[in-house]
Amino acid sequence: MIEVEVKAKISSFSEMEEKLDSIGATKSKHEFQEDIYFNSPIVDFADTDEALRIRTTKENKDVNIFITYKGPKIDKHSKTRKEIEMGIEDAGKCSDIFEAIGFRKVRAVRKNRQYYTYENFEISLDDIEGLDPYMEIEIALEDGENYTDAQDEIFKLFEKLGVTDGFERTSYLELLENLNITN
Repeated sequence: MIEVEVKAKISSFSEMEEKLDSIGATKSKHEFQEDIYFNSPIVDFADTDEALRIRTTKENKDVNIFITYKGPKIDKHSKTRKEIEMGIEDAGKCSDIFEAIGFRKVRAVRKNRQYYTYENFEISLDDIEGLDPYMEIEIALEDGENYTDAQDEIFKLFEKLGVTDGFERTSYLELLENLNITN
């Protein structure tokens, strides 16, 4: 799968929620996410622009756990990249396996995420521990599909919502690392 994603800093959740409501976006779910990121013993993912994480999501009493690999960004304008994800049963055991074969825990990123759907877009408003609020808009495509049209659509939706700057290609992990905020 190719994840075509653009992220921008926003000034206010309530203001953006009003704008999303005004265009007919539908609030779909709210969840807490904890991402534990790992670095490879072979290459430095910071240098290769890759990511490996274990994500635990909590929505009400539902808990889901995933392993996600994200390949390097494939363009200069967005966070478009190959993404491979699968569900697992136990984050602790998975972490133990990763560490036993040489992967090193980098840090945890924790956020509350409010999801919206609008046409073929998934929109999230993110409240990340240690960072300002952000909004992400993404479209998922099959491998090999042309992503430039999807990217253009995303930027048009940002503009429709009044967001014309504050775009960020850096991951939340990198933003926190740059601030040197500890877990």
